Amino acid sequence: MQLKAVRRRVLPGIAMLTALAAGAAGLTGCTGGSGGGGASDSKAGGSSAAPAQPGKYRSLPAPCKAVADSKKLKGMLPAGDSLTPEQRDQMYTGVADASYDGDRHVGCRWTGQSPEETRLLSVRFERVVSYDRTATSDDDKAKQVYVRRLTDAKLPFPGPTGSPAGSPAASPTPAAPTPAPPASPTPVSGAPSSPGASPSAPVELGSRVLEGPGSDAFLEDKLSPAGASAAQSRTVRIVFRTSNVIVTIEYSVQPALPGTIPPSTETQDRTRQLAQALAERFSE
Repeated sequence: MQLKAVRRRVLPGIAMLTALAAGAAGLTGCTGGSGGGGASDSKAGGSSAAPAQPGKYRSLPAPCKAVADSKKLKGMLPAGDSLTPEQRDQMYTGVADASYDGDRHVGCRWTGQSPEETRLLSVRFERVVSYDRTATSDDDKAKQVYVRRLTDAKLPFPGPTGSPAGSPAASPTPAAPTPAPPASPTPVSGAPSSPGASPSAPVELGSRVLEGPGSDAFLEDKLSPAGASAAQSRTVRIVFRTSNVIVTIEYSVQPALPGTIPPSTETQDRTRQLAQALAERFSE
């Protein structure tokens, strides 16, 4: 009888301990599962944006050779008859600019002289790289550089109204009404025409934004002030962007005799032909 009484007291205690152990195990399993889910969520929320792909161009061609291959030099820099074949070759070879990073900035320049005039040509290539491609791609960075050059040239940004990439937004200002031009008087039959209306007056094309070459381009045309003894020189500069490369071409013509003005149309055409040839070189 004593043995039966002992068993009745011990068995319920064992059952209670077993139930408590099972409950503790279940609580531990729930806690572990909750912790694992929290860790997974924190990883998902901390993912960062993928960086943009590098620009199209990872290096730059040699500008002296690129311009020579374009076969535009002889038209831009005619060689004088007094030059020897070796001197002509040296003139058309060009002189490379000093550069400490040939994959980022390179340039070349040429000088052609004759008894009638002096012509100068320089070409520079700049490869633009974004140091934080998670925020700005190489192409977008190059466009910002181009827009700064366009702004420095005081030319309007083409396209729809709005601030270009990389420039601060400007508050809209109402434009002042443009006064109507005065009506021109009808010329009297037989009256002498005005000297300024002569059809032989040289055409001035001026500075402007271009539709090509490359993705973005503009042209500057500057004529030096007239002097009593110095001839007026004309300098045409074309800047264009192709992907993450900025190309700058400067072409100057200075006559030897005062009173002679280099023609705008011819000087611009030669510069534009070289720019188009270099843009095609980058597209190869």
